[in-house]
Amino acid sequence: MILFCLPYAGGSEVIYYKWKKYLNPSIQLESIELKGRGKRYSEIFYETLDEAVEDILRNIKDKIMNDDYAIYGHSMGSLLAYELYYKIKEQKLRKPRHIFFSGYKAPSIIRRKENTYTLPDYDFMKKVIELGGTPEELMKNKELLEIFLPVIRSDFKILENYNYKEREDKIECDVSILNGKQDSINLEEILAWKNHVDNGFKVYNFEGNHFFINNNVENIINVINCTLIKQKSIKRGTEMSENNKNYYKLIYPQKSICDYTGGILTNQNQKN
Repeated sequence: MILFCLPYAGGSEVIYYKWKKYLNPSIQLESIELKGRGKRYSEIFYETLDEAVEDILRNIKDKIMNDDYAIYGHSMGSLLAYELYYKIKEQKLRKPRHIFFSGYKAPSIIRRKENTYTLPDYDFMKKVIELGGTPEELMKNKELLEIFLPVIRSDFKILENYNYKEREDKIECDVSILNGKQDSINLEEILAWKNHVDNGFKVYNFEGNHFFINNNVENIINVINCTLIKQKSIKRGTEMSENNKNYYKLIYPQKSICDYTGGILTNQNQKN
């Protein structure tokens, strides 16, 4: 099983490197590098989010032909994962076994139109720092800022110019939603993912703000390991007891909220 990981705005492939230490050996981590950063620093930035999705697909196409795979995206990475799914389906390629949407409200939620990416450098970076995840010290480091600023500005540009397109066909693979308890995303915006999936989905709440993935690595990887190993076993036709079958159905109900606190996973079904 391959796990493709897509970064948040301003991020690079390195944000997922430490995950290798905790992933089950049967899961191969493939952290995606976008243009204009890291080893692709010399490449020109994307003009649109669709350009980014096309580029990602070109880079993973050969790897998904014969292997099972899952996709994890955080924040901007979630939107990339969402559009990537439909690009894969459009080209009639092997679809993912699972998608983890992290730190992102349902795409169908109407967003206030902003042009943050057009702000002067100081005002723009102030906005970015307010989101969390970016140290204020960066503002004082001119050399680092000169590298980081064009990257994050470009990512904001493709995000803020993204136009959501409603689709009749829903995501067919299993889905998990990961969220920070102190993030600004509310329950209604999370549960709106029901409009995008065919099967039920599971929601995990973690301690932290929008960048909860930085402080919950082991807990997140536990969720990924359990989810993907379970699916791998089911695909192979592993016999399960009746209790296990019931449990599998229990953890994937429509509108399921799971609270990950202190390593204990609790399930609270939400009523319509």
